[in-house]
Amino acid sequence: MIKRSLLLSLFLATTAAQAQDKAAAQPDMAKAKQTAEQVCGACHGADGNSQIPANPKLAGQHAEYLLKQLRNFKSVDGKPAERVNGIMGGMVAALSDDDMKGLAAHFASQQQKSESSKDKASIELGQRLWRGGDQKRGIPACAACHGPAGAGLPAQYPRLSGQFAEYTEAQLKTFRSGERANDPAKMMRTIALKMTDPDIKAVSDYAAGLR
Repeated sequence: MIKRSLLLSLFLATTAAQAQDKAAAQPDMAKAKQTAEQVCGACHGADGNSQIPANPKLAGQHAEYLLKQLRNFKSVDGKPAERVNGIMGGMVAALSDDDMKGLAAHFASQQQKSESSKDKASIELGQRLWRGGDQKRGIPACAACHGPAGAGLPAQYPRLSGQFAEYTEAQLKTFRSGERANDPAKMMRTIALKMTDPDIKAVSDYAAGLR
């Protein structure tokens, strides 16, 4: 009887500890919403729907991807940030990892107000590169990683559908120049090096219109 009581007490204590750990792991969404409105909103919109093409739409992006980018912008132990950006580096400097988790979850939960393709002249090129790539030049299909509809894959590949074409174009060019270098295994840097300016512009515009 005593042994059974001890086992029950141990079980209850373990269950309570697990519940506390789970609660502690949950981001403070009220704080995240406040930070999004007061800090992030000026550039990205409080709901992640930026009005400025130079600043990406964050609404509906994968939380895991957003968290990785926020962490990459931050300098740790005096070492250079993995993704260098003067503005974002300053913004994340005072954020804890829990703060970043909260912001990632907040923006991921928002509804994206999608963009659309605008350059009808390049739609065929953009579609061809997105769906099939260019084997002769060693350019893989964008859809292979980002999906046929541009939805991406959580924790690995970002959602590109509905994103500003101008932003996607700018990022591909920074990957090509090496200015942006936080892609795993240099994947995007390797691909972008094989793409011309018209390739990049066409595929960026095509992605903007995907749903």
